[in-house]
Amino acid sequence: MVIEEAVNGRDDMLIDGQMGDQVLPSGFNPNFLKLYYGIPLLKLRFQSKLFPYGDIFRWMSYGNDGKHPACDKSYFGRRELSFTLENDIYLRFLSFNSVSELEKGIREKCPFKIDIGPVYSVDPSKRHAYAQSGENVFKPVERELIFDIDITDYDDVRYCCSGADVCLDCWPLMTAAIKVINTALRDDFGFRHILWVYSGRRGVHCWVCDGKARRLTNEQRAAIADYFRVYKGSENSKKKVSLTGHALHPFLVRSYTEVLKDLFEQTLLSSQQIFSTEDKCEKVLEMIPDESVAAELRGRWQKRSSCSKDDINAVRWEHLKHTLQSGRHKGQGLRRCVEEIVFSFSYPRLDMEVSKHMNHLLKAPFCVHPKTGKYTVHLSRVCVPIDPVHCHEFDPTTVPTLSQLLQELNSGGMGQEGDNDWDRTSLGESVRFFRSSFLEPLLKSCKEEMESAYNSKLQQSKNSMTW
Repeated sequence: MVIEEAVNGRDDMLIDGQMGDQVLPSGFNPNFLKLYYGIPLLKLRFQSKLFPYGDIFRWMSYGNDGKHPACDKSYFGRRELSFTLENDIYLRFLSFNSVSELEKGIREKCPFKIDIGPVYSVDPSKRHAYAQSGENVFKPVERELIFDIDITDYDDVRYCCSGADVCLDCWPLMTAAIKVINTALRDDFGFRHILWVYSGRRGVHCWVCDGKARRLTNEQRAAIADYFRVYKGSENSKKKVSLTGHALHPFLVRSYTEVLKDLFEQTLLSSQQIFSTEDKCEKVLEMIPDESVAAELRGRWQKRSSCSKDDINAVRWEHLKHTLQSGRHKGQGLRRCVEEIVFSFSYPRLDMEVSKHMNHLLKAPFCVHPKTGKYTVHLSRVCVPIDPVHCHEFDPTTVPTLSQLLQELNSGGMGQEGDNDWDRTSLGESVRFFRSSFLEPLLKSCKEEMESAYNSKLQQSKNSMTW
């Protein structure tokens, strides 16, 4: 495939040379995306390739790309991929049989976005041929357990940003979501191979890749998703969280004591100024089911209106906690009201439908968020993995953009034959983390599982022949 134009129509933009005082534009440019995927451009003597095709292929093959007799050679070819092209052209049910086919397909189409779907019973690109048989043979048979958490779903409790805008004052909500969900998936469900990815714009994605997770039915997925559900009522409900029962579930107790309480009191109270205005105070007071208690707090806060802006949030929160937990009020529902308020502001808000059904697609790691708009630089960032152990250190504003990566390639000069281009950029750290902390342990586990299943099958065969 030959592209007739140079990057941005300029002859002086050479990947293998120094740019001098030239600076790459900071906005999203389709030609930058072509270079990211390794599509040759006229007048560029060096062909870059930053997208880690091999790693994505090895991940989605789950060990079936090897030479072991138990390998399912059709496995990767039954995986659905979808491409979103320029002008919102959407291509679904794409499939590829090898890493070379995958790379060729991406280079030919240059998708603005890549989404990953389930593994089907048959090649998804040939589904129409199977449909003519009259039998329902085309169906999803395997899919990672996935979670999608979007910062826009917190717009009713964050006051620094709204919509797609994200800043370091509201990003801790995503950090808390990672900590709460990741701990539960590991400790409560026993999953080990979990990948967290920054969506590239306004949220995080979670991929649970254990064999037992990939083979869950829709009903089992729905049960796991419901395990995390605490929000009740409609979008307009004043009270969205109701923690009922004589005792809180141990998962909720752990989430509150280990993550949410400190997040709310040490971060959100100040960063979101939760009690700084009358309107914000009323929002909290509406969560108290006893109007006489709410009225008491309202009157007390109005009398202390001269309170310093620096401490008014912490002071009013302590007032509220003392009033509700002092034992003076015995109203229905007051016992856990403090915890319910904390959960309302800080507990993970999942897109439940994404997790419940196998046929949902989710954006691939290492693709680029191409949306343009007011904050173009932010919206063209790469979808990079997040280390859940150190997720509190993750800064979405420093995730590399296409223009930054290509600038780094230019500054670094031409690499040697066989070098990884991403290793000469700020993307290298993310790829290395993906490999060492996720991919290699996952593939080791897949190999052990495959070997065990194969040996068990051999033993059963031997036993059946010795009767």
